[in-house]
Amino acid sequence: MQTRVRTALVGGRRCRWREVGGGSPLVLVHGLAGSWRWWRPVLPTLAERHTVLLVDLPGFGGLPLARPFALDPAVEWLAGWSDAVEIVPADVVGHSLGALLCARLAARHPDKVRKLVLVAPAGLPGRTALGTTGPLLRALLASRPRFLALLLRDAARSGPVTIAAAALALLAADARSDLAAVSAQTLVLLGRNDHLVPLAHGEELARALPDARVRRLDTGHVPMVERPAEFSCELLRFLAES
Repeated sequence: MQTRVRTALVGGRRCRWREVGGGSPLVLVHGLAGSWRWWRPVLPTLAERHTVLLVDLPGFGGLPLARPFALDPAVEWLAGWSDAVEIVPADVVGHSLGALLCARLAARHPDKVRKLVLVAPAGLPGRTALGTTGPLLRALLASRPRFLALLLRDAARSGPVTIAAAALALLAADARSDLAAVSAQTLVLLGRNDHLVPLAHGEELARALPDARVRRLDTGHVPMVERPAEFSCELLRFLAES
């Protein structure tokens, strides 16, 4: 689906982002080693009702990085980007690493988030880098070849330094204190076959949210790619509710 490329000045640096559709603003934030391209399967459906804004985090998807990746500066970058493109408040969706960042955005800048959707949210400590190797390999083996090719391209665009810094920050992060401060209505979408964010982890994070509902999908870690129709249905139903 053809997207419109836009530019914005954030923190004194110009960045590109993409937009498609028309209607109320819906921001999609990718996960570790990802980019806006991971949302392509759901864009046609979401764009029928929303202006979908696709953002690459600093250092990912080819977006320049001024300093080593860190979680808190990335949250503030998202807040600055939201102000720069003048779409606040918006419905905000984050996947994995992006879910952690969007949750912290909603907790620390509640005026910028109308409704929050956390997809396979990361942010529960306890695993080591070595301990994630097995789950990561199982997730990769379960992925479709076309998605694996996209993952490899996006990883190459980001580079090993950014990916390693983000991964280490993610392993050490504990989102629960931030989640308790989220006032936005929240939907947590979990995959029953997710090797990277097991159901028990996602459900524990959801319990830390004051106003959250959980939906479990028959997917792995990337439901918008694996089951785009089901993912879009759950997302749009939640956003349409008063």
